[in-house]
Amino acid sequence: MNKKDILIIVATHKKYWMPADDMYVPIHVGKEGKSDLGYIGDNTGDNISKKNANYCELTGLYWAWKNLDADYLGLAHYRRHFTDASMKGSKQERVLTKAKLKKLLTKADVILPNPRNYYIETNYSQYVHAHHAEDLDCTRQIIKEKYPKYLKAYDASMKKTTGHRFNMFIMKKDKFDAYCEWLFDILFELENRLDISDYNQNDARVFGFVSERLLDVWIDTNKIKYINQPYIFMEKQNWITKGMNFIKRKLFKEKK
Repeated sequence: MNKKDILIIVATHKKYWMPADDMYVPIHVGKEGKSDLGYIGDNTGDNISKKNANYCELTGLYWAWKNLDADYLGLAHYRRHFTDASMKGSKQERVLTKAKLKKLLTKADVILPNPRNYYIETNYSQYVHAHHAEDLDCTRQIIKEKYPKYLKAYDASMKKTTGHRFNMFIMKKDKFDAYCEWLFDILFELENRLDISDYNQNDARVFGFVSERLLDVWIDTNKIKYINQPYIFMEKQNWITKGMNFIKRKLFKEKK
C-alpha cells in the first residue's frame, strides 16, 4: 500500500457498516482460518492473526504496525468510532472525518478517546473484579525488570479511577511505532510467563484487556501531548445489563 497521510484501521470480525472516508481501512481481525468477509485480513504480511482469541483487536494493531505506512496511524472498531461532537445527524454521519481530524492534528500528534471513569473503582480493582489479578501483577513485574522508568506511571495509573480504553488512538507514525514496539514487547513476555490454560473464553482475551491499561502508562511516562476526542457506539448500549454484570462480577470476586 502506498504511503498515505492518515490511515485508521477499523477492526472487525464480521460484515458491518464502514465509513466511506478513505482514511478508514476495514481489517478482518482473527482472519486466519475464517471465511472471507471482503476486507483485508490480519493474516497477510507480517502478522499475529492466530493469536486473536487472546489479543483481540491487537492482531489488527500489530498488522497495521508491520504492514501500513502513513504519516498518522490509528485504530477504531466496527462498533466504536471517534466522533465529531459538532456534527448533527445519524451516528454514521457523526463519525470523525479526515478534514476534522487534520485540524485536530495541528494541535497534538496523538488523539485518544475520552477517558472512562469507574468512580468507585480504581483501574486495578476494576480489572481484578472482572478478570485475574495475576495479569496485572505479572505485567508490573515485567515493567519493573525491562522498563523500570515506566513503573512509577504504572503504579499511579493502577490507583486512578479513570483511563483511556478500547485500544483506540491515532498517532503520528514515529510515536505509533515506538508505542507498538514497547507494548508488544511487554505483551509477548507476559504471554510467555502467564498460564491461561484454565481461563474462560472471555478472560483468555487477557492481552487485549491488559493493553488497555498500558496506553496511559506509555503516554504519561513519555509526557505525550494528546487530545481527548468523543467516541460513539454504533449500537445501543444496555446500561442496566452492563451495570448488573458489573455488580455480579464485583460480588462474586469478593466472595471468592
